[in-house]
Amino acid sequence: MDKNLILHVHDLLIQRGAKNIVNGLNWKVDHGEHWVVLGPNGCGKTSLLASLAGYLFPTSGNIHVLGSTFGEDDWTNLRKHIGLVSSTLNKYMAEDEPLLETIVSGKYAMIDLWHEPSNNDKKLALAMLKRIECLHLKNQPWAQLSQGERQRALIGRALMANPKLLILDEPCAGLDPIAREHFLQFIERLATQNMSPTIVLITHHTEEIMPMFTHALLIRNGKDIAQGKVKTVLNDANLSLAFNCPVQIRRRQGRYRLDAKPKKNSVM
Repeated sequence: MDKNLILHVHDLLIQRGAKNIVNGLNWKVDHGEHWVVLGPNGCGKTSLLASLAGYLFPTSGNIHVLGSTFGEDDWTNLRKHIGLVSSTLNKYMAEDEPLLETIVSGKYAMIDLWHEPSNNDKKLALAMLKRIECLHLKNQPWAQLSQGERQRALIGRALMANPKLLILDEPCAGLDPIAREHFLQFIERLATQNMSPTIVLITHHTEEIMPMFTHALLIRNGKDIAQGKVKTVLNDANLSLAFNCPVQIRRRQGRYRLDAKPKKNSVM
């Protein structure tokens, strides 16, 4: 298999009852690319993510991630090489645990560290806190962190295992506009660091697409609407089809804004 291949999804079908949640999806991500997966609520983004992480079994099709094939290789071990960041993880974190220990826990894929960190673990965690720009919060308990600080912490925790793939599942959910911008700027800086993993952002907001993202996958009803380089994929026609509404996309200084045209016969 190609050494540059990060993941490859071929004819992926995920059914629940009579509904096709993901319907014949094909997608390939190579080393050096950063992808955004974009589409409306309920389009199949989260199910695609769950299948990549091995939490949701596909009905049919093939999934290859980091040289492993789903159904043939140990996906439990593979998860150690995939960093997953989701705002839903917040509710599982130990509220009184100092941030330093939360970061260390990522190395062992556990929540609420069960042992005293070694000196080496503390050293690595301090370096990670500096990398995610949270060194000053090392002794702060989880309960006292802001939502934006928590999202950075979850990324730092995921990076402790040195993953080759980092998946961000709607990481800006719950952030106010300023916190969101600061977090997105942080992601932009992270992507330019040495040894940065391939980043995949799951979102339904075009304004969250930072200049560092090289490629985009548009999904509607579990199907691939368009995929390829961001500048090619993000156009009025593709986005109107993905969101089932006439829209206009505008690009300024590498950032995007989506404007929806008013519905006909709408009541003011």
